[in-house]
Parts: sequence; structure tokens; C-alpha cells
Amino acid sequence: MGSDKSLLRLAVLASGRGSNLQAIIDSIKNSTLAAKVVVVISDNPEALALERARQEGIPAVSLPPAEYRTKDEYEQRLVEVCEDSQADLVVLAGYMRMLGRTFLKRFPNRVVNIHPSLLPSFPGLHAQRQAIEYGVRFSGCTVHFVDEGMDTGPIILQAVVPVHSNDTEETLAERILVQEHQLYPQALNLIARGQIQIEGRRVRLKE
Repeated sequence: MGSDKSLLRLAVLASGRGSNLQAIIDSIKNSTLAAKVVVVISDNPEALALERARQEGIPAVSLPPAEYRTKDEYEQRLVEVCEDSQADLVVLAGYMRMLGRTFLKRFPNRVVNIHPSLLPSFPGLHAQRQAIEYGVRFSGCTVHFVDEGMDTGPIILQAVVPVHSNDTEETLAERILVQEHQLYPQALNLIARGQIQIEGRRVRLKE
């Protein structure tokens, strides 16, 4: 994978159990992702993602928003932690807060997210429930760059998951999650290898 200095340095933001974080860590361990997780940050002090990080010897930082007077103040602290870690890319892995201009302007085209639907369909919360209620035959997941909108940034990769007639929100979410764990490391590796080029809304994959 090359020397440590050549690896894509990832700051991972997570709010919950961190299963996508684990998929990224596992991909790094098996040499299919040329990256290094340099810090894991959570807005939830009880997040399992923080424990996963500690078990791997990765710096784990809890930043409860209630400890900050404003969103700008909170995001400025997020910026400081990410910059102190010398992160090349900020990776949202089940991070349940929308990032605003204070943060995004410091990391232009350097923040990515994975969402459990085929964007632009079903942005926001409960995407799997939205898909079932709408009656679509296919859903899936999307890795995209983050902008100031709700799941509106340029799309990097997508994976399709059939919606079964007897699916519940939970069963569909489980099957989509399997694809998330494969798709996210693939997308990050494209970025690590310099194969991503953004042209307006379109992401072109270079050979």
C-alpha cells in the first residue's frame, strides 16, 4: 500500500455503532484500501464507533454539541480536531448531524457520506421506510460528496438493492447495509488513487 505518508488520511465522523467505520478499518487491514483512519469523532459520547476506534488504537474524540454555545462554535472545534489530525478527507459514517458552512468551507470537496437510498430519491432520515412506503422496486445506497444541502452533493458510486414485497424498514436496511460495507471502501479507494474528478454535479472516474 506504500508508505504511511502516501496513504489517504481519513477523519471519520460517526454517531452510532460504526459498522461502516469497521468496514473501512477491515478494508485497510486487508490491503484493499490505501488509507489510514487518523481520528474518529462522535457527537455521541456513548457511540460504539468510539470504542471500535479505541480497540484499533485510533484516536477517539467525543464532541457533544450541548457543550458548545452555537453550531458555528461546535463546527469550529470539529474543524480543529480534523486539521490537527492532518486529515485529507472527512468521512461521514452514520453521522446524524448536517454539517454547515463553517465546516464545509474548510474542507471543499473533501467530505463524503454514504446514504441508504439511490439518491436523489429519498434523502434525509428513514430512507428505507420512505422507499417501502413509496412502493419502489429497487433501492440501494449512494456514496456522495457533501455540500450544504440534504444529501444533495455529487454522486461517486451507487449500489442497487431489490425491495421485496414482504420487506420491512429493518429487513431492507439490513440488506442495504451489506452493500454499504462494500461500496464505501470502494469509493474511498477511488479517491485515494486519484481517480475522482468533479465536474459540476458530475463525478468522473479516471482510469
